[in-house]
Amino acid sequence: MKGIQKITIEVPTELLEQARAATGDGVTATVREGLRLLASRRAQTALSNLHGKVPLAVDLDRLRDDR
Repeated sequence: MKGIQKITIEVPTELLEQARAATGDGVTATVREGLRLLASRRAQTALSNLHGKVPLAVDLDRLRDDR
């Protein structure tokens, strides 16, 4: 994390309480976790959109010998 930005946000109380119950943490930690999950979901979507089009140089026989 390069820096910290203090923000003021308005969120529905019920949504915040549900999120805090899910994380078991306070407001700040819960919001940070939510932001990390959103960033992660974007990366997962980008990878999913590749539909296996990334060539991998894997030697299956060598991998099997490594067992």
